[in-house]
Amino acid sequence: MNIKFAIIKERKNPPDRRVVFSPSKLAKAKRQFPEAIFKVESSDIRVFSDEQYKVAGFEVSDDVSDCDVMIGVKEVPIEALIPNKKYFFFSHTIKKQPYNRKLLKAVIDKNIELYDHETIVNEKNIRLIGFGRYAGIVGAYNGFRAWGLKYNSWNLPNAGPLPNQAALISELNKIKLPNIKILLTGSGKVSNGSQEMLDAMSIKKVSVSDYLKKTYNEPVYCKIDVLDYNKRKDGQVIDNIDFFKNPQDYISNFMRFAKVSDYYIAGHFYGDGAPFLYTRQDVKSPDFNIKVVADVSCDVDGPVATTLRASTIADPIYGYDPQTESEIDFKDEKAIVVMAVDNLPCELPQDASEGFGEQFLQHVIPAFFNNDANGVLNRAKITKNGKLTKRFSYLQDYLDGKD
Repeated sequence: MNIKFAIIKERKNPPDRRVVFSPSKLAKAKRQFPEAIFKVESSDIRVFSDEQYKVAGFEVSDDVSDCDVMIGVKEVPIEALIPNKKYFFFSHTIKKQPYNRKLLKAVIDKNIELYDHETIVNEKNIRLIGFGRYAGIVGAYNGFRAWGLKYNSWNLPNAGPLPNQAALISELNKIKLPNIKILLTGSGKVSNGSQEMLDAMSIKKVSVSDYLKKTYNEPVYCKIDVLDYNKRKDGQVIDNIDFFKNPQDYISNFMRFAKVSDYYIAGHFYGDGAPFLYTRQDVKSPDFNIKVVADVSCDVDGPVATTLRASTIADPIYGYDPQTESEIDFKDEKAIVVMAVDNLPCELPQDASEGFGEQFLQHVIPAFFNNDANGVLNRAKITKNGKLTKRFSYLQDYLDGKD
């Protein structure tokens, strides 16, 4: 059975240089699935050139309308959607994002079968593909860059023009850190990406109890999970599953870390109903000693109260004034420095594309040829035959404009 896949051009502004399949990963996909036909839509912004795909043996064309499955990264503009096709991209609709309601409506109207990269999950609802690791890598780097700019202690270059993770690590290893304590929250791809950078700098990892009690004559870091920075109101210690099932029974225990931390990297997933890590009131406390926050998770007005807004790759850092709860110049001595870019993997397009393609090849492409044996496509499908699928029927009010 021949299926024609198109690697589509990214048309969203600001331009995104990432792609789901690099030339080498696409060649690997072709070797594994010889019955698949891959065609590449010509693009002048992609991190890999049209020529690199041609050299790898793929047809590059301005017209991919003869393909069955369209594979992209960011939202496809409504006018570029081709009716009656299958599409993969980050649609930013499954949380009822108001700015993309028209996009979902157009998908339905054009009888498009939509699969969102975020909805590609296993039977336990755990996401199979994503750019999280790369967000963590760049986020940690940008936080160190922000520190240098705040204190005039070093001048790291922008991440964007650097070719890959190795180049970021090379720059970080040129700087001499003061004896700071670095806190990292999370246990998934994002925090693991940040941890790779801390480990690559040979920063010593210490336990929670040592981090809270001891002083060091070298920089150290501590990686903490939900039960380290939340506690049950009744004092019981159960497990992570209890926290995720009953977040209302917990309160934040983060301030004990804020008291001894200098640089905080937020790499956790925040679930609805969970306690905020710290509030704007907490930040006013003399016990709040964090000076730089790299909020990779970037929930605006959320659990990391210093994040007033998402920042941009062009202008990644701003200052937070604890007393007025407002934005100020990050150089101001009152300011806590905040880095809260919400599209960090765009700054590492080559590595991010290679890694994403590997995951897509492992989990998604096989489903087209094994009758979706693991149910990956079935679970991920948001629309079919001009309607929402049962799994995503909760979006109907949003679609109708009632939500």
